[in-house]
Amino acid sequence: MTTMNEQSAPVYEPEHEAFRDSFRRFLEEYVVPHYEDWQRDGIIPRSVFTQAGAHGFLGMAVPEEYGGGGVDDFRFNAILAEEVARAGVMSFGINLHNDICVPYFLRYSPPEQARRWLPGLASGELIAAIAMTEPGTGSDLAGIAATARLDGDNYVLNGSKTFISNGINADLVIVAARTEKTDSRHGGLSLLVVERDTPGFTRGRNLAKIGMHAQDTAELSFDEVRVPAENLLGEAGAGFTYLVSNLPQERLTIAVASAEAAARAVELASSYVRERTAFGRPLSANQNTRFTLADAHVQAEVVRSFVYDCLRAHVDGSLSADRAAMAKLAATEVQGRVVDRCLQMFGGYGYMEEYPISRAYVDARVQRIYGGTSEIMKEIIGKSMGL
Repeated sequence: MTTMNEQSAPVYEPEHEAFRDSFRRFLEEYVVPHYEDWQRDGIIPRSVFTQAGAHGFLGMAVPEEYGGGGVDDFRFNAILAEEVARAGVMSFGINLHNDICVPYFLRYSPPEQARRWLPGLASGELIAAIAMTEPGTGSDLAGIAATARLDGDNYVLNGSKTFISNGINADLVIVAARTEKTDSRHGGLSLLVVERDTPGFTRGRNLAKIGMHAQDTAELSFDEVRVPAENLLGEAGAGFTYLVSNLPQERLTIAVASAEAAARAVELASSYVRERTAFGRPLSANQNTRFTLADAHVQAEVVRSFVYDCLRAHVDGSLSADRAAMAKLAATEVQGRVVDRCLQMFGGYGYMEEYPISRAYVDARVQRIYGGTSEIMKEIIGKSMGL
């Protein structure tokens, strides 16, 4: 079966494919052999991030003077998302670090912050997380209740966050908090960088999830945490604008991973039905099997084409918020349907943890939730239609 990367080759140049080959080898050597252990442990060792940094897979857009790759081309990030999905190691939070957290430091850090943090973010010695979601807010950024009052040279931060990916490993946590009272629900938010071991900053339990078991997802609490004013990212009160401006890229990353995960599920099922026999012949000889997988293959191909169109637009700087929402909605919904149908091809074996399709099934579910739920994506799209 022709792969989707071959079908859509014009998206990538030879240097991107060389980067893909290198990262694929990295995953095969440093991640895949140990992944089952990390699934049981509920966390990926910090050393994997430093290994990724040493191989040039962190901070590709970070300027060379700070130890990064110096290349601002999101296609390299997309390749990481594809290969993580292809290898079935979705819990490896490399794209969270690169695509979601690092851009805030690149865009909003003054030179002093850049010198302090960018080298470590590029080397993997500093792992980043972003803390937006709160127990009572979910996807509603305007409902953030955490507060930070300015007291001399420090902000005093109070509040709690939940579902924070990289929450246990993180050295730098970008925290969204209200630093001023305004009449606007969108105003008064600021982004503060809380460093590991800051007094009053505590991490709760590593949350038990139905999938993504190796991804450390934590509750974070801030009790009178004194954050130096110099750790403010960008301008005070501009946090909502900053968060919203980065969401299209976050949603594109999720869409890229979902499209690849759907394609991988089709490949897993196609291989299985050729080898598995029932009633004296391969499962692939059954018309229903062929029709089901043909339909799944088409859905995966079509959504990949749209996601790649959005990827081109993002590289050109023209990806709109509604198109990013469309990509996330389409890709994650297709992933869910395709993986479910592919698991069915395995029968009872599809329900066994030892089969990769079972992990693909449980890992797929969160794609329709984080980064903004499918329902929120529909709201964004509907508003863009003037509805």
